[in-house]
Amino acid sequence: MIHNYFFLILILLSVEAGVLYLAGHERTKFLFKFLPSMFWIYFLPMVLSTCGLIDPKSPLYARITEYLLPPALFLLLLNLDIKSVWRLGPKSLVMFFAGSIGIWLGMVISFVVFKPLVGAQFWSGFGALSASWTGGSANMIAVKEALNAPDSVFLPMVIVDTIVPYTWMGILVALASQQKKFDDFNRADRRILDDLAQRTRGFSKTDKQPVHWPKAVLMIGLALIVSRCCRALSVYLPAVLSPYAWSIILVSTTAIVMSMTTVRRIAPTGSDKTGKWILYFVLTSIGARASLSHAATAGILIVAGVLVIAVHFTVLLATARLIRAPLFLVATASMSNIAGLVSAPVVAEIYQPGFACVGLLLAILGHSLGAYEGIFIGQICRLLAH
Repeated sequence: MIHNYFFLILILLSVEAGVLYLAGHERTKFLFKFLPSMFWIYFLPMVLSTCGLIDPKSPLYARITEYLLPPALFLLLLNLDIKSVWRLGPKSLVMFFAGSIGIWLGMVISFVVFKPLVGAQFWSGFGALSASWTGGSANMIAVKEALNAPDSVFLPMVIVDTIVPYTWMGILVALASQQKKFDDFNRADRRILDDLAQRTRGFSKTDKQPVHWPKAVLMIGLALIVSRCCRALSVYLPAVLSPYAWSIILVSTTAIVMSMTTVRRIAPTGSDKTGKWILYFVLTSIGARASLSHAATAGILIVAGVLVIAVHFTVLLATARLIRAPLFLVATASMSNIAGLVSAPVVAEIYQPGFACVGLLLAILGHSLGAYEGIFIGQICRLLAH
């Protein structure tokens, strides 16, 4: 068994680099269609530790998470174009927040229903899953650490987070052919689509920005400074949350505020990519601490996830009926919450060609709020656990 810190870091970096290379290669990226790279980056170190090849109890893993997760979250949030989100108008935002409220209600109801089957200790897992289904995997990892969710709780939630959203995405894609029937039944005001086209005109996002290393290093330095300052400040905040949870909230808030200033002009030089690489490295260290034996309750939790989706979709349909929103906004708001930055634009484009930016902007909103909401829902479930 390998205990040496240098070799453990080398193995974790090799796993991350190998998975990301295969996920981006033309010949092998199809392998990641249903099980994304995030899953494998978490799963493979877990296999190595379960097989006894690397030390699953090394103090290194906790240090990696403590020192690197807040900077990674800062870099990812700093790149978000929050100002553009408000261009979408009130009805789009109402639908998005209806989807979020559906997730919150669904998580709480599902936890209460399935607590006797999975155990009260899963309160933190439902909080972490709520963060992911509102703001993506980065927030899930952040809330996992903020709520100190055990690995035996986190692993089944990763499986749920992998299977349920992709299945739901397939269902939403299949429903795209029923738009006219739904909109006629709902008496939807399709002028909303024309309004969205006007509001998003001129919006663009460049996904293939090259990494400008001098500026990227500058942003990493800023992220480290902000993270340490937030950690130092967190010990003086109320004990209702742990200092680490407060530091996650402070880092997220600082990044969001800075994203609306001139500091964000440096962000498109590759700092968001750097943040993602750091985040994935943190994920390898979390996977290395876990064990395959923790996956036993995943089947029950998948059913719990389906219940969350059912509540979420019910709230969305009720809201769409109330404001006469088209099925496009129902599907896009749902994917913006549950799947995030990658899948939401895809579903939006399938429903209405040329409207991918609507899905992207709503997903940006979710990404900026996920950590707050995950910690909030986790605390509610903690109170209900007793």
